[in-house]
Amino acid sequence: MVAHLPHQARRAVGAALALVLACGVAGAQATPATQPARPTPSMDSARAARLYVSNRPSDLPKADYARQIAAKRRTDSIYTARSAGVMEFRKVTYKSRADGRTIPAYLFAPLTKRGTGGHAAMVWVHGGVHGDWTQSMFPFVREAVQRGYVVITPDYRGSTGHGAAHYEAIDYGGKEVDDAISAVDYLKTLPYVDMSRLGIMGWSHGGFITAHTLFRTEHPFKAGAAIVPVTNLIFRLSYKGPTYQDDFAAEEGIQGLPFEKREEYVKRSPVFHAANLKVPMLVHVATNDEDVNFVEDQQMVYTLRALKPDLAETKIYENPAPWGGSVGHAFSRRVDPVTLERVDSPAQVDSWNRTWTFFEWNLAPGEDRSKPLPPVQTGPRSVPPE
Repeated sequence: MVAHLPHQARRAVGAALALVLACGVAGAQATPATQPARPTPSMDSARAARLYVSNRPSDLPKADYARQIAAKRRTDSIYTARSAGVMEFRKVTYKSRADGRTIPAYLFAPLTKRGTGGHAAMVWVHGGVHGDWTQSMFPFVREAVQRGYVVITPDYRGSTGHGAAHYEAIDYGGKEVDDAISAVDYLKTLPYVDMSRLGIMGWSHGGFITAHTLFRTEHPFKAGAAIVPVTNLIFRLSYKGPTYQDDFAAEEGIQGLPFEKREEYVKRSPVFHAANLKVPMLVHVATNDEDVNFVEDQQMVYTLRALKPDLAETKIYENPAPWGGSVGHAFSRRVDPVTLERVDSPAQVDSWNRTWTFFEWNLAPGEDRSKPLPPVQTGPRSVPPE
């Protein structure tokens, strides 16, 4: 009978039953004569329902998939129109190394290609646990292509716009990381990409996946940037509370809260693996971020400063000009929704200048390595006068 109740009602009934059973067991246990009996707490059923978090994958929230697919088609058409005569844009797919799942992605490249191995490339990972690569990133990916990069943007499992099966396959901090890394297998098919000059970059949840990738023992990237990244799921789920927990704790690969699945949450939280960093990494965060709150991001910044001062380039932006509902969370992604041009603030300009410089140092996108290096000019040997 309970199985046929609405989701919220099942939460309330489940919480109530759990508390009743717990109270009954507590009441049945013998109390030492030297200690006063603990009074049975009265149950606040409304609070119990509010705090209850399911561990059943069937209870994960569903979405309006038709609406998401329609939105993705609009994004496709916008990129097609805006990219014409500016850069190559196409939709591609590849297989995930995790389990062979088909991962959709966008590919952006210069219209005029260099020769074999002529271009550096980057994997750019979108934000939002259930998000996708949207048109708001247009001016930034255009800049990347103008600098000589080839960019691939995976819509890893859990992303929106690709139907129910892809959305509901979400694996927070798990196989989604493999999905993003697997984008390099598509880049390998492009002869003009130099596989020795690969970078990875992401914002928010994309920064989380970027950090996970860079903290793995082995990966194909020479450098990476994580902007306002999610860092610690143990802290994050506690700080955000049951509403946030309810969206993810019941995933098939997790099925529980941090106190129930400690090792799993440690594995899925990049901050605990920062000691593995072996390549340069850039991290930018904002003190007025109301999505990935600064109290979460400072854990990553301070850990990197302590453990990897020679590899990590970090900057904390103090209360950058607000943009959007999450205030500082989008401080470096300010874009006019109509013109799709940057709406620059001092913090946005500074962050992108630092980011482009960081990748130029590490990936050298301006170099056309398909051509031989020019010969070293040597002149007649000069003889000093006697």
